[in-house]
Amino acid sequence: MPRGLRVKKDIYERARKEMVASQIAARGIRDERVLRAMETVPRHLFVEEGLYAQAYSDFPLPIGWKQTISQPYMVALMSEALELKGDERVLEIGTGSGYQTAVLSLLAAKVFSIERISALAASARRVLDELHCSNVLIRVGDGTLGWPDQAPFDAIIVTAATPEIPGTLVRQLREGGRMVIPVGNEKVQELTLVTRTRAGFITEPLGGCRFVKLVGKHGFKEEDRR
Repeated sequence: MPRGLRVKKDIYERARKEMVASQIAARGIRDERVLRAMETVPRHLFVEEGLYAQAYSDFPLPIGWKQTISQPYMVALMSEALELKGDERVLEIGTGSGYQTAVLSLLAAKVFSIERISALAASARRVLDELHCSNVLIRVGDGTLGWPDQAPFDAIIVTAATPEIPGTLVRQLREGGRMVIPVGNEKVQELTLVTRTRAGFITEPLGGCRFVKLVGKHGFKEEDRR
């Protein structure tokens, strides 16, 4: 590897370690597998080159089409809430840049990801292929409908906000499965954990958050976008 590229690689590796130590572990994330995944996945590759210098900062970044790559801490928090052990089948709603997808690919056996915007899906696929994330399938479509022909899932993660929890997604969770989803209006949301039990479903608030809107049949309508 040329010296210049090696130096840049070392800089990004140090930036990831610092990100995990100061933004993630310091704020209470304890799952060692999540921490290792966050140290491993090169977040800068999921944004435009002009944003590389900000890639490991504690805030979301634009990725085009009025979408964002989530704040690193939020990615870690949502990943930890799923309590993945490594043999699960996970459904992700909202591929976006593919960064959360890449993290999940290190935590689960198989990741099924749905993205509404075809250009984002294609861009995410290219980066995931470069990183050899071979356990990820991406589909372009309405994420609020889920992926019924692959259900049930051990876990579901929704990376866009919805006014209410879509029943279509809850029904695609296996018994004992967990789903993490932002619920609320376009400005104020509550990150919510949903666990499917034999008796029904249990919801637990995980804290306030702010995500872009989940557009689809069981989410926000297309004309509601700003």
